[in-house]
Amino acid sequence: MDTFRELHTADAPLLLPNAWDVGSALAFEAAGFAAIGTTSFGISASTGLPDGGGSTRAATIALAALLCRLPVHITTDIEDGYSDDPAEVADLVAELADLGVVGVNLEDSRDGHLVDPAVLAAKVAAIKRHSPDVFVNARVDNFWFDEEATVQAVLLRALAYADAGADGIFVPGVTDPVDIRSITAGIDLPVNVLAHPTLTVAELGALGIRRVSSGSLPYRAAVDAAVNVAVALRDNQQTPAATSYWEMQSRLEAFSD
Repeated sequence: MDTFRELHTADAPLLLPNAWDVGSALAFEAAGFAAIGTTSFGISASTGLPDGGGSTRAATIALAALLCRLPVHITTDIEDGYSDDPAEVADLVAELADLGVVGVNLEDSRDGHLVDPAVLAAKVAAIKRHSPDVFVNARVDNFWFDEEATVQAVLLRALAYADAGADGIFVPGVTDPVDIRSITAGIDLPVNVLAHPTLTVAELGALGIRRVSSGSLPYRAAVDAAVNVAVALRDNQQTPAATSYWEMQSRLEAFSD
C-alpha cells in the first residue's frame, strides 16, 4: 500500500472521505478508500455540540484510537490543536501518532476569525520537531471565513506554514477555478480543497489540486437521507434501498474481533 504521503503524488488527487464514527469509517473502508479523515463538524454534531471551540478533542482522540485498527491511513481534524501552546499541540499530535494516526489538519483560525500566522507556524514547527513523520496539513482559512479572502493573502500564510515544515496546505472555501489555479501555482506543497460544488475531482486535479476532502458533506447528506426515509415512511412512499442490517452488523463484528 502506498504511504499517505505518496497518495498526494499520484496521477489523480487523493479523495479523502471524512468519517464521524466507526460505522461511517467502516463503510468508507469497505468502499475501497485507502485513507480516511475525521470531520470535526460531524464528530461535534453527533455529540450535540457546535463545531469549533475545542469541543471535539476527547472524542477525536477516542475515535482515532478505534479507527487506527483499520487497514487504511487515518488522518485527524484537530481544529487549531485545542491550545495556543505549541508544545501542548505537539504533545497531542505525538499521542495521536502513537495510536497510528499518519496526518493532522491544523487550522489558522479560532472562533470564526483568522489568527496571526505566526501562531500556526509555531505549532507546525513544534509538531515537526517531535513527530517528523506526521503529515501536517496546514489549513488557511481566509476564504472559509471571508477574511482577507485574496489569493495573495492565502499565499503569504501558506509560505509561512511551508517554511515552518508543513507537508500540505488546505484552503477550504475557495471555489473560483482561477483562484484555485493561482494558489496551486504559488505553492510548492500539495494543495487540498473541499469537494467542489461544480468541479469534479478530476477537474480539480487539472487545476493542480492534490487532495480533495469531503469534509462534513457525508455527515450532512446522511442526516438528510435519514430525514427523507422517515418522511417517506410517514407519507406512505417507497423508501430507498440501503445496505442491509446484516452487512453492517458483519462489518462491526469483524471490527470488534
